[in-house]
Amino acid sequence: MDITIHHAFLPHTDPEAALGFYRDVLGFEVRKDVGYEDMRWITVGPAGQPGTSIVLHPPAADPGVTEEERRTVLELIAKGTYAAITLATDDLDGLFQRLEAAGADVVQEPIDQDYGIRDCAFRDPAGNLIRINQLT
Repeated sequence: MDITIHHAFLPHTDPEAALGFYRDVLGFEVRKDVGYEDMRWITVGPAGQPGTSIVLHPPAADPGVTEEERRTVLELIAKGTYAAITLATDDLDGLFQRLEAAGADVVQEPIDQDYGIRDCAFRDPAGNLIRINQLT
């Protein structure tokens, strides 16, 4: 039995800023862009990997969420403690330079970690932590 990761979910607080980061800076393709009332769900993914996607969704969109809960979720997103994802590339330094030049919020420059990985970290426009590992 094969199990794959099909979708991962990250909240966005500004759909246009999210598109600018994931599509224009990271180079992901937009697979779906669905709106309902004043909300948008945007599905993006790496070109050539149609089976793996990130769904960028409005935070706390569930109608059962109270306004206090919604504020708490937004505060956690802004702190960068609500959601995270780890990506991988065969050119960590090149991708770091591209993200830095685009004005992405640098959390950690590329570094060789004690546990055997070379990686860096950024925050996306909503504040989600994006770690990027160097493929070996």
